[in-house]
Amino acid sequence: MRKGIRGDLLVLLFCSLVALLPVVCHGADMPLGSTLSPGNSAAAWSSPNSTFSLSFTASPSSPSLFVASLTYAGGVPVCWSTDPAPWSGRPTPAVAACRSAAVQESGNLVLKNATTTLWQSFDHPTDTVVMSQNFTSGMNLTSGSYVFTVDRGTGNLTLRWAQAGTTVTYFNKGYNSTFTGNRTLSAPTLTMQTNGIVSLTDGSLSSPVVVAYSSNYGESGDMMRFVRLDSDGNFRAYSATRGSNSATEQWSAVADQCQVFGFCGNMGVCSYNGTSPVCGCPSLNFVFNNPSNPREGCKRTVDLQSCPGNSTMLALDNTQFLTYPPEITTEQFFVGITACRLNCLSGSSCVASTALSDGSGLCFLKVSSFVSAYQSAALPSTSFVKVCFPGVSNPPATGSGPAGSPRGTVRGWVVAIVVLGAVAGLVLCEWALWWFFCRHNPKYGPASAQYALLEYASGAPVQFSFRELQRSTKSFKEKLGAGGFGAVYRGVLANRTVVAVKQLEGIEQGEKQFRMEVATISSTHHLNLVRLIGFCSEGRHRLLVYEFMKNGSLDAFLFGEAPPGGKLPWPARFAVAVGTARGITYLHEECRDCIVHCDIKPENILLDDQYNAKVSDFGLAKLVNPKDHRHRTLTSVRGTRGYLAPEWLANLPITAKSDVYSYGMVLLEIVTGHRNFDVSEETGRKKFSVWAYEEYEKGNVADVIDKKLPPGEDIDMAQVHRALQVSFWCIQEQPAQRPSMGKVVQMLEGIMELERPPPPKSSDSFLSSVTTASGSASGVTTSMVSTFASSAPVAPTPSPNLGLEREEIAALDRSASVNRDRVSRAQRSTQPYMTM
Repeated sequence: MRKGIRGDLLVLLFCSLVALLPVVCHGADMPLGSTLSPGNSAAAWSSPNSTFSLSFTASPSSPSLFVASLTYAGGVPVCWSTDPAPWSGRPTPAVAACRSAAVQESGNLVLKNATTTLWQSFDHPTDTVVMSQNFTSGMNLTSGSYVFTVDRGTGNLTLRWAQAGTTVTYFNKGYNSTFTGNRTLSAPTLTMQTNGIVSLTDGSLSSPVVVAYSSNYGESGDMMRFVRLDSDGNFRAYSATRGSNSATEQWSAVADQCQVFGFCGNMGVCSYNGTSPVCGCPSLNFVFNNPSNPREGCKRTVDLQSCPGNSTMLALDNTQFLTYPPEITTEQFFVGITACRLNCLSGSSCVASTALSDGSGLCFLKVSSFVSAYQSAALPSTSFVKVCFPGVSNPPATGSGPAGSPRGTVRGWVVAIVVLGAVAGLVLCEWALWWFFCRHNPKYGPASAQYALLEYASGAPVQFSFRELQRSTKSFKEKLGAGGFGAVYRGVLANRTVVAVKQLEGIEQGEKQFRMEVATISSTHHLNLVRLIGFCSEGRHRLLVYEFMKNGSLDAFLFGEAPPGGKLPWPARFAVAVGTARGITYLHEECRDCIVHCDIKPENILLDDQYNAKVSDFGLAKLVNPKDHRHRTLTSVRGTRGYLAPEWLANLPITAKSDVYSYGMVLLEIVTGHRNFDVSEETGRKKFSVWAYEEYEKGNVADVIDKKLPPGEDIDMAQVHRALQVSFWCIQEQPAQRPSMGKVVQMLEGIMELERPPPPKSSDSFLSSVTTASGSASGVTTSMVSTFASSAPVAPTPSPNLGLEREEIAALDRSASVNRDRVSRAQRSTQPYMTM
C-alpha cells in the first residue's frame, strides 16, 4: 500500500507549493499552496467528519522513508498511499492545473479545478479497496511481488507473483457460479458493500453477484470495511471499528496460506506450526538468506556449479514444489517416482522435482530459477531437491593415541560420551520435574505427544485416551446434540483447539475393524466435509473427535433459533446447497471406494465461521454392524423420517441414489424453510413436498419460497426455479430416475439444462407397487407401508434438543455387491430421467 517518494514534494502535493503550513484541516478544500510536512506528525488533511485523514507516515518497508497515506479514524491505514506510487513520472498537465484538493468522507482524495475533478485516488488504488469504491478489471492492487486483478472475461479473482521478469498465476478462481458457462463479462467491477458482502457487477448481469461474505456479515456499527492485498500474497476482507486502531480479518481468498507462491521465498519450504504458517529450508544443505526473516528464502551451502563431487537428489517426504501455469503444462510428465528423481538429476537445468503419489503418475520438473515448496503430512507427494553429494572428508588429524588410534578419534569419542551423558541427564531431570509437578496438568498431560502430532502432522487421526477426552469436555458437560450414534459434546483440547466429541453407541465391531473404518473416514478430505481429528478406542469407549463448526447445523437456520447473525440470506442458502452437493459428490464419485452416507438431513449439514457447508457423519453407517445385516425390517431402519428413500422399506439395495433422494428433500427445505413432511391447513392437509410441487406446476413459485428470508432481499428467481426442479428430480420414487450427485452439482450451477420434472409419487404408492410385484417375498407389509407414510417416527424416541430423530442408519447393506446385477437390470429397464 505504500511506496517511498523520497522527498519529491511535487509528486506528493500534486500542485505547485508556495508555503509550509503544518496545520490540521478538517473538511474544507485545501487551496493552492497548502502543504503537509513529514516533520510534524500532527499535520493532516481530514474529511468533513474526520473519518479519513491524509498525512505523512513512516513506510513499513523503509522506516526512514515518509510516505503520504490516507488513514481511517483511529489510525488504521486502509485507504490509499503513495507507497507504491499510483502513477508514473510527473503529474499530467491537467493535474498540474489543479486549484484545490479535498479528502472526501468516502476516503477518496480528489484534485479539482474550479468546476471539475481532475484526479482521484479511487481511480488509482494501491493495495486496498474501501466501501463503495469500484475496482474494475483494468486496475491492479500491488503489494511487494504480488498483484491482484479481476479477470475481464470471467470475473475471476486473480493473484499473481511477479519477480525478475517471471510471472506465476497461483490463484484464479470465481466465487459465484451464477455467471459461469459460456457467458463473457465485458467490464466486471468488484465492490466491498457496507454490509460485508464482496460483490461483482457487470453490464451483462441483471444484478450484483456475491463473491464472498465477511464472517461478521450484516453487523452494523461505526466501522470501515475494506479488502486488501496483503504483503503475504493473500487477498482478504477486513473490518475496523472507529477508534480501534486495528483491523480484523473477516475472509481470505486463499484458505491455505502455504499455497501462495513464493510465500517463503526461493527454495523456502512452507509448513504449519499449529494454525500459523512457518518457513524453513529443505535440509541442512541450505541456510536462510536472512536468518532474521525466514520469508526471504534459502540458499545452498555449496552451489551446484561448485560441487566437489557429484550432485544427488535429496528426498523430501510429503512435500510439493508448487507448480502453476505455464510449468504445469510444459514441465509435466507421466513417469514413476524413480524416473521423476533421475530425470531431474540428469537434467542440467532441473533443480527440483515433485512426484505425486495419488495414483496419477504425474511428475513435475522445476527448471525455473525460483521454486517454492509446501510440506504437510496430508500431501500425497514426494519431492526431490538437487544438492551436492555430502561425501567430503574432514582433514586428517595429526598424531596418534593409544593402540595406534588417531588422537582426534579418541578425543571425538570422549566428547560424544560427555554430550550424550549431559543430554540423558537433562532428559531425566525434565521427566522427574514433570512427574512431580505437571503430570496432572491438562496442558502438559499425556496428550502432549498426540497434540504435537495434531499440530505438526495433521494428516493422520490422533488417538486420544478416554481420560483426555473426559477432561477436555469437562466430563461431557456441554451437550451439542444427540442422535442414533450417540451424543455430541463440546470440548477444548490442551492446545486450545475447540472440537466436537461424539460418543458412539451400539458399536459391535472389533478393535481392528473399528480402527480401519476410522482410518478410512480420516483419509476423506474435502472442503465440504467435516474433518475427523482423532478418535478414542479404549475398552467399551468409542469416541470420534471432529473439528468444531462455529455456526452449528443447517436446521437451526431453517427451522429453529439460528445463531447470532439471524437467518441465512438466499445467496448463502444457495451456496450451502451447492457446497453440500459437492461434498456428497466427493463421497460418491471421487473417493477410492464409494461412501454412501445413508442419513443426509439438515442436522448433518454444518456451517463453519464463514457459513461454508460441511457434511458430517459420513462413513459412520459402517461402524454399526447389526448381527444380521442381510435383512432390513421396520425395526432395523434407523434413518430419519422424511428423508429415507422408498427403497429402504422395499428391501431393495441401498445405493448412492438413496443419498440423492435425501438430498432432494433437504434442497426443498432450503428453498421453502419447511420440513418436507409438514402437514398444515396452509398445504390443504397435504405433505409439504407434495403441495410444493403442485404450486410449482401452477407457477406459484413465490408462494413456496421461505417467508422467513430477510425482508426486501433481492432473490435470484432463476436460482430458485433451478433448485426446485433439481429437488423434484432427486425425490423421484425410482432410483434410476434420480440424477447422480455429480449431475446435481452441474444442474445447480446452470451447466446442464433441465427438463420439467414429473410429479414425485408418494412413498406408499412406491411400496404398494413393490408389494404387488414381489408379493410376500419382498418383506413389505401393509402395516409397514402405512407406518412409513404416516407422520409417526420410524426411529426410536426423538431428541428433546432437536425436535427430530437423531437416529442414524444402523448399517450399510453389505450385500450391495451381490445385488448389483439386480440394480443394474432395474436401472436399464427405466427410461433416463432427462436428455443428456
